[in-house]
Amino acid sequence: MEPTISTEKAIENIAKLTQNIERVIKGKSEMIRFILTALLAKGHILIEDNPGTGKTVMAKTLAKSISSATGATEDVAQFHRIQFTPDLLPMDLLGSHIFDDTNKEFIFKKGPLFTNILLADEINRASPKVQSALLECMAENQITIGELTHVLQDVFFTIATQNPVETEGTYPLPVAQLDRFSMKIVFGYVDEDTELEIYNNYLGISNNLESTEQVLSMVELQHLQAETENVFIDEEIVKAVRNIVQHTRRHSDITLGASTRSGISFLKCLKAFALVNGRTYVMEDDIQQLTMPVLDHRMIYRNKDGKSNALRNILKTEMDRLHKVKKD
Repeated sequence: MEPTISTEKAIENIAKLTQNIERVIKGKSEMIRFILTALLAKGHILIEDNPGTGKTVMAKTLAKSISSATGATEDVAQFHRIQFTPDLLPMDLLGSHIFDDTNKEFIFKKGPLFTNILLADEINRASPKVQSALLECMAENQITIGELTHVLQDVFFTIATQNPVETEGTYPLPVAQLDRFSMKIVFGYVDEDTELEIYNNYLGISNNLESTEQVLSMVELQHLQAETENVFIDEEIVKAVRNIVQHTRRHSDITLGASTRSGISFLKCLKAFALVNGRTYVMEDDIQQLTMPVLDHRMIYRNKDGKSNALRNILKTEMDRLHKVKKD
């Protein structure tokens, strides 16, 4: 499939955005591609890792790289960071009604969920009641308070971080919440050489964050999301996604398999991942790279020892089938 002028411009803009982020985030090219994949697929991403690996800086850099619709220099994409703690209340996220003494009426003061890019930091330190406040806005791009429904902006992207579930003082995310995340990744530490580079140039990296250029407008970002839908995906790859999803429901080591929504999210991410990698078509290898980040966190396994192995075996079986079809 030959790229159109529109697609070529989209690929160029993605490369520009990636390079801009890599000026600040060192040694994380693969993670940056995953995060941009979730963004272009109009989804959300969950990052599980220990503190101090650069997750917050990543979210800030992404927000600073995008300007709002006006394109004015000071008009950066809205970015809010919420530090989740056990004493957090749903109204701390959604907003609340405050009495206006002048007009003698209650007015609604919007909470931090009314933004473009949201960093939900250490999301699993808050109670399930607070976590559930994110369900509607992540799934339907709207927030209902009382009898009023508030529609969020066209671009609403959540980057949530969580500590490893074994960490003290955490509340495991319920299945319904996990299913709202298109992808889950582990950010991880950088390699030795990159860490040395960061130590030697931490002031320069900090300055890069402060002086991050706005390389895309909100309109251009929405164009990238629209262009993602035009990426070609072969019928056999669609069948492969269906097969993987259905096998998760029948595998003896999996008590809860993937939903149909999971499969749709998988297809969207495959298209976005192809575009992020400069292609107008989805490849078999994209399935190999995305199956675990897209599906693994949605599974419930019978025992911890078999965690993820069942899905990897399902993936291997389906990749063998795809290779055989290609050969024939």
